[in-house]
Amino acid sequence: MPGPSPRPGTDKPRQHLRALPDAPAQPPQAAAPEAPEPREALRPAEPGAPAGAWQTPGRRPWAPPPSRGRGSAWRPQGPGSARRLPPALWAAGGLLALALLIPALVVATHHKPAPEPAPIPAPAAPAAVPQTAAQPQVSVYLNKTDKVETLPLEDYVVGVVAAEMPASFDLEALKAQAVAARTFIVRRLADGDKSGVPGNAADVTDTVNHQAYIAKDQLENHFKGKTEQLAKVKRAVEETRNTIMTYNGKPITASFFSTGNGYTENSEDYWNQSIPYLRSVASPWDKQAPGYEETVKMTRIDFLTKLGLVGNPVPASAMGGNQPFIQVLSSTTGHRIKEIEIGGSIFTGREVREKLGLRSSEFSWKTSGNDVLITTYGYGHGVGMSQWGAEGMAKEGYTATDIMRHYYTGVQFAKATDYINSKKKNEE
Repeated sequence: MPGPSPRPGTDKPRQHLRALPDAPAQPPQAAAPEAPEPREALRPAEPGAPAGAWQTPGRRPWAPPPSRGRGSAWRPQGPGSARRLPPALWAAGGLLALALLIPALVVATHHKPAPEPAPIPAPAAPAAVPQTAAQPQVSVYLNKTDKVETLPLEDYVVGVVAAEMPASFDLEALKAQAVAARTFIVRRLADGDKSGVPGNAADVTDTVNHQAYIAKDQLENHFKGKTEQLAKVKRAVEETRNTIMTYNGKPITASFFSTGNGYTENSEDYWNQSIPYLRSVASPWDKQAPGYEETVKMTRIDFLTKLGLVGNPVPASAMGGNQPFIQVLSSTTGHRIKEIEIGGSIFTGREVREKLGLRSSEFSWKTSGNDVLITTYGYGHGVGMSQWGAEGMAKEGYTATDIMRHYYTGVQFAKATDYINSKKKNEE
């Protein structure tokens, strides 16, 4: 899916959308933390455990942190609110005049603090790696060389995890990323989906439009001097070998992103499509991400130009009564801006984010002199698994299964080869 992202292999997590159109992908802009020692492998659940449950020996199971209700709309009032301009100024200069006269210190307080994580409950039943099976082959279109590389499924997943998540992350976070990456490609293989590949020459590309991927012959060079990190990536893939997430028996759209604002989004609040396993959940661990909060500065003229407002007539209602120039009209369940009115025009939070090139659709703002300062919270579209949230959960002792069950509501686990073979048999 389209969207800005660092080059594959940078030591930063990525944002990706899986099998849905028009959704940007973005990674964090800070170096990843040092990861602790690797964890033990997953094992099959003992009798009495929930269907599809996995757990690492000695690790505690996951219980979701308390989630908040729907964010209410925020409307600025009082001394910090935008002031009204007399109608005569609009006749003289319209929005261009406004750009020069928006008062300083307009501050938005829409941001809700991230919730505190819930304590880890008592241990549950243990579980393990699925048995090795004959691997499907994956063909990858290498964008820079215009070549196609074909390799076994698990080798492909190693290249994806290496490109998508810092190898310094905790092993359990890397495992969750491995299962998400495998789920994405297995869904494409089973459906014969070659969309987005030039000339349908391969199953997938190596770009963030699908999944970032480091070619097999580049891995050793990429991890030069960091052989222990490459070994950890391979271990994460091996310990989740052949495993995918499913919902109603079908591989899920395993979307993920860099950093949440303390919550994830319902899918329909970003893609206008409701998906039952992509529900808004609390993600308080995002606060530990280096890029959790960022402030960008732009001139007021640039701000209005990027939004397409310069030269447009402004309705009198935009300047009437106590109506501020910028006001949030509604919020999403994930506490991001759903609709916002700027100079009499209504935008979605996603539209403002994309037009202004912001990291997130949750933001606050103020002016200083001729500049507008916008502070964003989180990084990415917010749907599915937060990579920094996964890292935070892993550091607190949650397993890869805990992480996936938290961010993907109601999912089960299955063998990739079983699903692909069953699909082929049904089509014969």
